[in-house]
Amino acid sequence: MRSLLSTVLIALVAVLTPLSALAVWADREIGDTDGYVAAMAPLATDPEVTNAVADRITNEVTARLASRMGGAGENDSGGAAGAAELRDLVHDAVLSFAATEAYRTAWDTVNQAAHTAVENALTSFDGRTASVDLAPVAEQLKAQLSRDGVPYADRIPVGDTRTVVLESERLGAARGVFDGLQHAGVALSLLTVLLAVAALLLAPRGLPELALALAVGGALLLAAVALTRQLTLGEPPMTLNRPAAGAAFDALTASLRLTAWALIGGGVLVATMTVRSRRKRLKSVEKGERENGMEGEEAEGEAQEVAS
Repeated sequence: MRSLLSTVLIALVAVLTPLSALAVWADREIGDTDGYVAAMAPLATDPEVTNAVADRITNEVTARLASRMGGAGENDSGGAAGAAELRDLVHDAVLSFAATEAYRTAWDTVNQAAHTAVENALTSFDGRTASVDLAPVAEQLKAQLSRDGVPYADRIPVGDTRTVVLESERLGAARGVFDGLQHAGVALSLLTVLLAVAALLLAPRGLPELALALAVGGALLLAAVALTRQLTLGEPPMTLNRPAAGAAFDALTASLRLTAWALIGGGVLVATMTVRSRRKRLKSVEKGERENGMEGEEAEGEAQEVAS
């Protein structure tokens, strides 16, 4: 009976392990502004993201400048050449600015402002999309170009420069699950640990099975992350820059993937070492029994010789 109950608890641990990891992630990373900003900070140096930022700011700035200047006719080759030159200038300036500390600071400011929208898109039905307003980056770019003495840099228009980074309509019921996990937070992890301890107390020799259950939980977590990525980014609408959105998703779920691989590697390692240790002890015991048996036979033979 104790062994059966331990098996049931170990099976529960395998199921609850990925849910516990998701709960901590939803609470401490998605639900916490500082955690979210820290997770997104590495994207400041990601080529896909910086290119997407440069494209978006370039499109917005050139469109606003063209509107102010009255635009150039479609057949005006001089106007078209000037517009292309302006686009190249702004685009290169953004990419150059992306290598500065000021850009990284502006990037953190952008993500701090976008945190609530991303959280709502992932964990509730209040928001179908999450976007970031790149105006702080454009403002810093304008200031940087002005300091560098670029002509007319002070005239660069800066307005609402939003770009969509997440569209979550296809997540469906998963959003409700994320919301529930966010509310569960660390409590679900503590419950999982208690169930694991109870399983070992009921069947102390069940450590390999428990370790493998953790490995299975890690594999389920990896599968859940991959499925969510596909639902979020598969066949994206035109408003979504897939490479940049993919980089953002991967940055946001990096801790989940790290946890999953740690569970898989640690679980398999502990199970393997425990089984090998038990086999080694068993062989040692068998060897000792054989040696004791041989010694007994020798002693019996010596006694018979003395008696004769």
